[in-house]
Amino acid sequence: MQIGAFLQQQCRDLGITYIFKASYDKANRSSGASFRGPGIEEGLKILGRVREKLGIPVLTDIHGEAEVEQVAQTVDVLQIPAFLCRQTDLIRAAVRTGKIVNIKKGQFLAPQDMRQVTTKAVGAGGKMLLVTERGTTFGYNNLVADMRSIPIMKAFGFPIIFDATHSVQLPGGAGDRSAGQREFAPVLARAAVAAGANGLFIETHPEPDKALSDGPNMIPLGEMPAVLRSLAKVHKAVQDI
Repeated sequence: MQIGAFLQQQCRDLGITYIFKASYDKANRSSGASFRGPGIEEGLKILGRVREKLGIPVLTDIHGEAEVEQVAQTVDVLQIPAFLCRQTDLIRAAVRTGKIVNIKKGQFLAPQDMRQVTTKAVGAGGKMLLVTERGTTFGYNNLVADMRSIPIMKAFGFPIIFDATHSVQLPGGAGDRSAGQREFAPVLARAAVAAGANGLFIETHPEPDKALSDGPNMIPLGEMPAVLRSLAKVHKAVQDI
């Protein structure tokens, strides 16, 4: 609630559309002992309270077809995680709810490979799709964000989102958990907006080093106003070209 209310106000002041994202289950963890979240029942209650009390749209991940209908009753946007972006039945189940569906590009795919993913979604009746770039893995605990992927995937005809914080993740870089380079997240975010991204996915936390998940790549909440102002300026500059 603290994060949602704070960012809602910051985005409102800058004229930015804001969608709150949180996960009831972090199913893809480096270690089986890692924190995963409150689970679907309690997690959806929390997301529902955020949506109702703050009056903002909410997005969350889904991991299997059995979850889809239950989750769709609470949130506004369903997200297909990167590692599951080629799961045909999951994609079909998601788009059949009539909700907006955000499909994250797999770290293992070239951007042009996502055309087949969106074609699959459209074939199942999907009309309101978002596609998210989140970096590409070449192994060795690192990711590379290629800004060419933004215009390549925009050619599919759907809005493109850039995941600035997962793109600076170092998968498995801390042994039993992922590391990250949060200092580069604002840099990549500005580059993505300049390259034509329609939106940004940014993880933040009041104290990232105490976060139970993805802390090393999160932007501290106190730094977000300055980051958002800089992104708004880049966006305006691009629109004026």
